[in-house]
Amino acid sequence: MAGRETAGGETASLGSRPAGDAPARLTAWIAGRVQGVGFRWWVRARALELGLVGLAENLEDGRVKVVAEGPMARCGELLALLAGPGTPGHVTRVTQRWDDPSGSLAGFTER
Repeated sequence: MAGRETAGGETASLGSRPAGDAPARLTAWIAGRVQGVGFRWWVRARALELGLVGLAENLEDGRVKVVAEGPMARCGELLALLAGPGTPGHVTRVTQRWDDPSGSLAGFTER
């Protein structure tokens, strides 16, 4: 699967998400008031509930970067949660990229 980036206005466009349960790697950049509000912890909890591995890290520009690997459908569920109304803070934009999984991740960490 070649990498594809999409950006939504208020939320991510899920129409460009691959379908199925094949292994996938989702990288998402979340903008808004998402640092200092428990966002990374919340992402980690949701990812673990979905059985995903990866990381959530603060970026210097104020965004949070999330990398998750697992079944495409589960990664898509996490993406929907990232763009949904129940997140800590205030999400204004989610940009996403889909790739083949690297298989190098274990657990789900906060950085």
